[in-house]
Amino acid sequence: MNIEQFIQRTEALHRSLADLYQTASVLPWIPPDMLPQAFKELYGTSKILQLAAEELYQQNEELVQTRNLLEAERQYYQDLFEFAPDGYLVTNAEGIIREVNLSAAKLLNISRQSLIGKPMSNFVLFQERHCFRSELNQLSQSDRRRELVVRFRQGHGDFFTAALTVTAFRNQHGRVSSLRWLLRNIDERQKIEGLIKSDIDLSQDRPIFKHSKGETIPLNPLMIWYVHQGLVKLSTFFETGEEALIGLAKTQMVFGSNMTSLPIYQATALTDVELVSIYVTEMTVNPILNRILLPKINQRLQQTESFLVISGRRRVEDRLHHLLELLKREVGEPVVGGTRFSVRFTHEDIASACCTTRVTITRLMGKLQQQGLISFDTKKHIVLKD
Repeated sequence: MNIEQFIQRTEALHRSLADLYQTASVLPWIPPDMLPQAFKELYGTSKILQLAAEELYQQNEELVQTRNLLEAERQYYQDLFEFAPDGYLVTNAEGIIREVNLSAAKLLNISRQSLIGKPMSNFVLFQERHCFRSELNQLSQSDRRRELVVRFRQGHGDFFTAALTVTAFRNQHGRVSSLRWLLRNIDERQKIEGLIKSDIDLSQDRPIFKHSKGETIPLNPLMIWYVHQGLVKLSTFFETGEEALIGLAKTQMVFGSNMTSLPIYQATALTDVELVSIYVTEMTVNPILNRILLPKINQRLQQTESFLVISGRRRVEDRLHHLLELLKREVGEPVVGGTRFSVRFTHEDIASACCTTRVTITRLMGKLQQQGLISFDTKKHIVLKD
């Protein structure tokens, strides 16, 4: 039952009571059957009103629950806005700030009360304000998201470089009703990326472990080895005892037993090497170290995939060809007339990577040498001809 029906029934009861009152006041006597009939009607109508009141009470409870749910949901999204790790602002079409979250106020180092109602351009570096206002004017002409890089002034007078992502929201008439801004300080990110590109020396303040050529390097599942200098061969062994080459860790690369699920995983120094140990737990507490190491781990895994693709080729000749090309990329150095491998690989090493016998590799290498496709220098290093 809705409110309108409840009102109609209440008015009907009111009319019945009015008629009864008028009849009782006019007539000197009341017919004997009139009162029972009136009480009967009053009783029936009161039951209807009682049911209506119960329904209205139930509906009111549901409305209260709905209102509480909506309020909780509103508060949830308000908290998402307020406590988001990145800065968020809402402005009108002219860039006047209407809402600002805690992260944005912290980035600008200005209280939220001081930001509300101010033009966003007021906090842009003076030399860039004209360009910023031009971009602001163009936002009303397009619905696509725009990316801007702007320098903002902080409350204490310093400046920072901000990456802005802005989206325009329109009302039912197609006019821009608000602009939603995502604000990030990219100075710190650029600093970290600069460290990554310059390949910060991970050996700084860490002990260096040295291993001679041919030594087996101990592996610890809680630790990653970083190659400070030299080349390490990574391999596994089949049940027959045959070795399979699955990777090469050169300078500035990483390796470790926690990066594989192979039951047998061995690291051997192909040259004299210098290694730095990094515990996996350090990555979880040091974001800069984490961002430096993750691309290196990815590089190591991609190299293993390349070795796996080689071993899966049907013809041994194809395996050898692709292996030599892979080694050229990994350990090659340009020389006159070709590319020289910086490390000496035995026929046994090449055979293990190609999943074939040393005799077969010796025969195929001799054939390539006769064709003038490869040669050997005085230290028996392979030279691939251009």
